[in-house]
Amino acid sequence: MSAAAFMPPVAADGHSRRFIATMVFVLGALSATAPIAIDLYLPAFPAMADALGSPESRIQLTLTSMMIGMGIGQAFIGPLSDRIGRRKPLIVGMIVFTLTSLVCAVATSADLLIAMRFVQGLSGAAGVVVARAVIRDHFSGDDMTRFTSKMMFVTMLAPMLGPVVGAQLIRFGPWQTVFVFMAVLSLLSTFLVWKFLPESLPAQDRRAMGGREFASTVAGLVRDAHFIAPTLVVIMNFSMLFTYVSTFSFISQQELGASAGFYSLVFAVGTLALLAGNQANMVMIDRSQPHQRMIVGMVIALAGVAWIAGVQFAGIEGLWTVTAGIILMMFGCGIVFPNAGAAAMSSQPPQVAGTASAFMGSIQMGAGGAMPALATIGGVTLANMTIGVSVYAVATALAVAWTIKVYRKDPVPAAAV
Repeated sequence: MSAAAFMPPVAADGHSRRFIATMVFVLGALSATAPIAIDLYLPAFPAMADALGSPESRIQLTLTSMMIGMGIGQAFIGPLSDRIGRRKPLIVGMIVFTLTSLVCAVATSADLLIAMRFVQGLSGAAGVVVARAVIRDHFSGDDMTRFTSKMMFVTMLAPMLGPVVGAQLIRFGPWQTVFVFMAVLSLLSTFLVWKFLPESLPAQDRRAMGGREFASTVAGLVRDAHFIAPTLVVIMNFSMLFTYVSTFSFISQQELGASAGFYSLVFAVGTLALLAGNQANMVMIDRSQPHQRMIVGMVIALAGVAWIAGVQFAGIEGLWTVTAGIILMMFGCGIVFPNAGAAAMSSQPPQVAGTASAFMGSIQMGAGGAMPALATIGGVTLANMTIGVSVYAVATALAVAWTIKVYRKDPVPAAAV
């Protein structure tokens, strides 16, 4: 099976290097705003629990509520961007995100913070969902995979540096300082969009979908195996990663003996592995076929999960032995993500790119909020985290196998030609 058969290539002719560099920087910063809002305050979880007088599980819900908000927000903002264009929803969403970050900084209870994080997720969804749609407006196939990998280099710096910066912020100020910092970053991203991101969806290509047409479009996406199979890869892969992300702050500090600062360094190493996998994928693009890259990434990720389970079974779990498995898992996921996401989005025409991006992102964020909570019903422990990532890793592997089967049976989706 050729690379062209898996994801039909559409050349990125007409785009200058300066244009591509600007797009990478702006869309990378835009896509990183919400993720850094997720990761930046992770080192502050124990301090927030003490300050607000809430149990750890309650503080974890501030993360879950944002993820659910991002899922719901994408469901509305994606189709809206297909109707009125990309820029307006982006700018409005980022302004609301900035204001909500400031409200979070003055929250006096966990319940209020949970509610505000939900609103923050709703508005932050604009950056995530519209960025994917803008990429689809300009690229497809392996061109889209290349651009996504370049953009992820910028995007992944945010979660890598987020906990490190967050740990330093709470060293010199209260936990509220983290949310003020979020507001500043969001304001800068809003300026970049206003100044440097042109409208990418011409008026003649916009679609004013009513409720019935929207439902029909979503139903078509669900029935389209070329879209839904790689989307499931993205969703389950994200669930695996986020089970680790949402629990390891507590586990490392309270079960494995790390300080908040040391946890942030360990987290940065894991994120660096994800970034390294993403860049390894770029190197492999011209030397291998997409399905081969997905298989390689999946094998490495499964090896990492098996290592984490193995050290616990052997009774030698510790900060470094567990981190070694996390590094492998993250590296493999960094290879799988861009190929699966590009396959899903390339299968759809630009006219419905916002809706397709919204559908994929909504389920992804919903899963990212719900799956970790399911994995830790019995408590936030290393054993429960391991069970969760193991289940989601196997589910990802099954989705990869289905994706390969779909594209072998029918290589070229009509919508992508």
